[in-house]
Amino acid sequence: MDYLLELVKQSRIGWSDVLDVTIVAVVFYEFLRLIRGTRAAQMAFGSALIVALFFISQWASLETLNWLIRNMVGYVVFAVIVLFQSDLRRVLARFGQAPFFRYFARSDRADETVEEIVMASKMLASQRVGAIIVVEREIGLRNYIESGIPLDATVTYDLLATIFQPSSPLHDGAVIVQDDRVAAAACFLPLTVNLRFSKDLGTRHRAAIGLTEENDAYVVVVSEETGGISLVIEGRIERNLDVEQLSSKLRKLVVQRRSSPVRRSADLGQEF
Repeated sequence: MDYLLELVKQSRIGWSDVLDVTIVAVVFYEFLRLIRGTRAAQMAFGSALIVALFFISQWASLETLNWLIRNMVGYVVFAVIVLFQSDLRRVLARFGQAPFFRYFARSDRADETVEEIVMASKMLASQRVGAIIVVEREIGLRNYIESGIPLDATVTYDLLATIFQPSSPLHDGAVIVQDDRVAAAACFLPLTVNLRFSKDLGTRHRAAIGLTEENDAYVVVVSEETGGISLVIEGRIERNLDVEQLSSKLRKLVVQRRSSPVRRSADLGQEF
């Protein structure tokens, strides 16, 4: 222990060392998160086991095991590339979409997400198909996501329209959009207990209000009875929006997400 303390005292840790360790930690974390639940995770575990055996063989002077591992590594790497090429391709493709890099492409995807939600709302409203679409912002919705059926799919008009069809087993509940992806469907939301709202509000509208009373998410609701489109945020509801109004308001919310929290709160107060 004294040796370690003396070594720490003699070491000069600069900002470049901290940055170096931080980048490596983030990259390693994102890599592990991306391979979780895939065959690549088993590959990573096997690789870690081989590395551990290599150091154990050196420490315990197990010459035969050490020789075997040193001569086997080259063939193992080649076999991994051949056997797991599809998984590696998927991991590398998704790594560019990880939160560490996501800021650079967020703007375009957010605009596309808004467009898909607006198109789906228009179609569902024309057919009087009830829907509730929740978009996560700064405060996480993990508890509500876990109450539904996980999807982790790209937000598209076709997917949203299919989910809310009465014949779909996922239609009864809310869709939650997280980081411009459909995180889950058939999610349960808390109902508002506020008595100041009109009694003609249905369960979907009350669930949207109840959720937004607790966090900063915004919710698009399509009424099954009237086909009206509503937008709910911070426990307040604006009803009977047309497609142009909905698109305009959602795009403003996307812009406000990129601005400072103080400005965003002020803008939302003026908007509703």
